[in-house]
Amino acid sequence: MLRTVLATRYAVALREGGSLPAIVEADDLGMYVVKFRGAGQGLLALVAELVAGEIGRALGLRVPELVFAEVDAALGRNEPDAEIRHLLKASVGQNLALDYLPGSTMFDAAAGDVAAAEIASMAVWFDAFVQNVDRTARNPNLLMWHRTLYFIDHGAALYFHHNWETAEAKAASPFAESRHHVLLPWASDIKHAAVVAHQRLNEDVLRGILEIVPDAWLERDAMGAAERRGLYLDYLTRRLEDAANFEEEAIRAYENRAQENRA
Repeated sequence: MLRTVLATRYAVALREGGSLPAIVEADDLGMYVVKFRGAGQGLLALVAELVAGEIGRALGLRVPELVFAEVDAALGRNEPDAEIRHLLKASVGQNLALDYLPGSTMFDAAAGDVAAAEIASMAVWFDAFVQNVDRTARNPNLLMWHRTLYFIDHGAALYFHHNWETAEAKAASPFAESRHHVLLPWASDIKHAAVVAHQRLNEDVLRGILEIVPDAWLERDAMGAAERRGLYLDYLTRRLEDAANFEEEAIRAYENRAQENRA
């Protein structure tokens, strides 16, 4: 289970996209980047952030600690920015946050940042599995902290849950977006990463991760949390069973990129 902290001070807005995350101090004196339930992407983004983040952690990738962040109605009472005040009012209750990594910098290949083949290969496999389209050179969502890569911002993953009618087709998708992955140039051992991933992920691991998601985040459209959780589990297990589709696509993308670089 994730720890729960109480947000006690709104420190700095991070005006990235439309979600308006923020650095917030909590009652344990820690600093966290909070993703708010009242943001435009709503609870589905928090579900994706939690589920994908914990899948990444299960695969051995470094993901900052995720915690539940309770927001009290008093937090934004004296906030002068009307947009932020409205966001905090709409986010009273349980939100999601990740540990703030002070001094970290965004991964930038143009500045000389590189990745180990093992990590890059697993990252490409992971993002293809959860269908995360947000790991490109333009928007890498990777932090370098103490010379170590950390994986952040997974709210765009699992996009099938915005339209459940597409779930069956998406489960078998080859995920052509792998060709745009920021770490693809270093992903020289995707076959081995696939073997390791299948050792580390199974139905029980996925069920355990889904059990962490709060019921209130899953209950909608007259469907209870248990039934919705079951649909996520069915999708993810089928995605794992059909992994050869996106594995072959990722390997092909790497080989094409390598050939282009040699030309």
